[in-house]
Amino acid sequence: MRRLTFLLPLALLAGCATSREPSRSAETPAAFTSAAFNRQGVGGTLAEGIADPASGRRAGVDDPVRVASVSKLVAAIAVMRLVEEGRLSLDVEVAPVLGLALPQRVTLRMLLSHTSGLRDHDDQYAIPLGETLADVVADARSWDSDHPAGSGYFAYSNLNFVVVGSLVERVTGERFDRLVHRSVLAPLKLDACFNWPTCSNAAVARAVVLTQGGKVIRDDLRGRRPDCPVFVRPGDSCDLSRWRPGENGALFAPQGGLRISARGLATLGRLLLGGGEADGVRLLRPATVAEMLAPQWRFDGTNGRTEDGVYCAYGLGTQLIGTRAPGCDDDVTGGGRRFVGHGGDAYGVRSGLWLDPARNEGVAFIATGLPEVQARGRTAWPAAEEAAFLRALALSPQGSDASMTQRTPAGS
Repeated sequence: MRRLTFLLPLALLAGCATSREPSRSAETPAAFTSAAFNRQGVGGTLAEGIADPASGRRAGVDDPVRVASVSKLVAAIAVMRLVEEGRLSLDVEVAPVLGLALPQRVTLRMLLSHTSGLRDHDDQYAIPLGETLADVVADARSWDSDHPAGSGYFAYSNLNFVVVGSLVERVTGERFDRLVHRSVLAPLKLDACFNWPTCSNAAVARAVVLTQGGKVIRDDLRGRRPDCPVFVRPGDSCDLSRWRPGENGALFAPQGGLRISARGLATLGRLLLGGGEADGVRLLRPATVAEMLAPQWRFDGTNGRTEDGVYCAYGLGTQLIGTRAPGCDDDVTGGGRRFVGHGGDAYGVRSGLWLDPARNEGVAFIATGLPEVQARGRTAWPAAEEAAFLRALALSPQGSDASMTQRTPAGS
């Protein structure tokens, strides 16, 4: 689930936030944070609005937010570390590894590029504790019989990354959230987490509350960790001793459950711009990053679902925009400028991490409190997502190779 939009007032697009809280409307984000970066560091940052409506706490650029499908890119980084270690293979059939009898021959490459034949229906990818991935993939509705695995047909599906999470757990014997924390987040000194267990108490205290239509819908933590960090059926027990490696990769939401700040996203962007290295920490080889960011699928007019022109090229857990492919309308910044990264859309949040490797720069942004139904923008993107992207990009030195310094616009 990925694409709707919000509207930002023109006054906000014209410059930085002021010390006076701007007026809010139903189509204005409750909180907006963003950061521009290049390989050398994080540059301009911006934070405005309210992180917690109950306390009135203002949003900060280091406050963690559930960033929805940007999580897929971070999951892919962890997966590619396992590929480099030889514990996973991109092109080997996954069914024997999972111990499942799948109706189609699916590989990890297909899962990461949404060409596996798997389809979402009725939110079946949210598998509660005590239930299994095996039951979901045994349902014929989870598969596209007209465009099976191996056909090269693209259709965005959260279920792909639930299977990826199960694979990670099966080959490592480690819970997905802990594996990503150990292998990706902790080495980069990021206080971020999937579904809260591996975040610090300080990060939990800074959690951004998600709202929609003025109603709290997620992460109203009030300084306390959630009683249960995974999805359970009403009345069922949250007993994590029932977890079994690879049985249910949905529990810690690899498709969308990452909590991270805008500045934290920028660090991950710098890792990718740096060919797998940031701040002296190398997680991936340059060739691996290049493979992640390169298109595994391109729209040719018939070989995929573009969602009205939003998806036109996809890598390994990464989306490419600005392709100007026939029938696509993904040139968000205008002029044919190309970016690679990922966006997120869920629970009133619109988020994005986007890189321009040719110019050595990137942007991260998170907006919360947005309505479910929003207006289309100048392109196939939502108007607000376009606006958020451009606001974040305005913080950048436009691709300068000079080292960035930490700077925050006045009044932010």
